[in-house]
Amino acid sequence: MSPEPELKPEQRINIAIDGYSSCGKSTLAKALAKELHYKYLDTGSMYRAVAFFALRHNLIHSEGGIDAEGLIQSLQGMQVGFVIDSETGGSQVSLAGEVVEPFIRNLTIASLASKVSQIRQVRNHMQILQKQMAKEKGVVMDGRDIGTVVMPQAELKIFMTADAQVRASRRQKELQNQGKFVDLKTVLDQQISRDYEDVNRAEDPLRKAEDARELDNTHLDAEQQLTLALDWVKQAILKG
Repeated sequence: MSPEPELKPEQRINIAIDGYSSCGKSTLAKALAKELHYKYLDTGSMYRAVAFFALRHNLIHSEGGIDAEGLIQSLQGMQVGFVIDSETGGSQVSLAGEVVEPFIRNLTIASLASKVSQIRQVRNHMQILQKQMAKEKGVVMDGRDIGTVVMPQAELKIFMTADAQVRASRRQKELQNQGKFVDLKTVLDQQISRDYEDVNRAEDPLRKAEDARELDNTHLDAEQQLTLALDWVKQAILKG
């Protein structure tokens, strides 16, 4: 797909993408950012980085619980940010400047990320960082509370969903490509558990913003959903 002409600064918009796990939010967000020459920020990776920090600093109890007090006390010095990959031009989450992407893309960290994200002080700290990153136009940000909390004024909000079995199958293939072999039932069970936690948590639960456009990609491939999203971008720019 040939890229659209780069928009003038005054034409740039912010794009918020929310939705369930394994819906391809980051895949779409990265593709949009590349096509539009926007900045991409993966907020979910920030919570994964916090979870990895907690694991590395012995803030996880033996039964899998979080030492919330210890984690809260560590927030100010945690230094969660993004580093630009010189080869790909993409952003990678970092802790104190150390790229931690290779350590956070597994089911254990995903489960812990869901737990740490329920701690109000953690969410407050991450949201402050995210809002600072979104001050300039031309940002594509994905997560679970972007359109409702972090960027409620985003000109385009997309809420992604897909059939649960399809999402689990996609996640299993993603893990297999990383050399991690997990049976489909385990992936589906953990996904259902995470969906429940995301929707029912007390702190900023996953929900569709009233003005969000829903994208069900159960039967769409990456190129089809990108084409649809780019059409929505054009509409949002014209509307503005």
